[in-house]
Amino acid sequence: MNARPEGGPRVVVGVDDSAGARCALSWAIGEARLRGLPLMVVHAAPLPPHVSAAGQLGCGVTEALRAAGAELIARQLEEVAGGAPHGVEMTALALVGEPGATLVRLSREDDILVVGRGSRGLLSRLLRPSVRLHCARRSKATFVCVRPPVLDTLLESLTAREGAPAHASDRSRLRRLGRRPRHI
Repeated sequence: MNARPEGGPRVVVGVDDSAGARCALSWAIGEARLRGLPLMVVHAAPLPPHVSAAGQLGCGVTEALRAAGAELIARQLEEVAGGAPHGVEMTALALVGEPGATLVRLSREDDILVVGRGSRGLLSRLLRPSVRLHCARRSKATFVCVRPPVLDTLLESLTAREGAPAHASDRSRLRRLGRRPRHI
């Protein structure tokens, strides 16, 4: 591994529990390994509205969110790389705050900021701002957005419905991919 000055470039990746985040993490690990850069894996959990509206910034809520974030990071690393990636200097941060703003704040101008892209419905976009768009508009770092393969996105949307019958559009996507739809 090359020696680099303190405060030099890093690969900063934001993760959550989505197919896009897993693909972004995989890409970021490869990029960090290829360039000999340290990897910073970040999960930022927004403070629930009812807690922030009530002004209850108690340690219990923030500590629970951080613990859940640390567990999510460990699970994602296990799924993607079988644990902490070998040959890559890594830092994991589980924070409380708006994900987009947190990632922009943590990334420096010489960093590579990586996020995943997923498909969200209209209601989800209205309730939660897009991390991808926030980072693309405000980050000074080199910004990379990784989209998951179509099949991963489709499988994620199907499993999210848990027991709901497959829609016609889902069946036609599966047929185009050469797979027979299962009846859920």
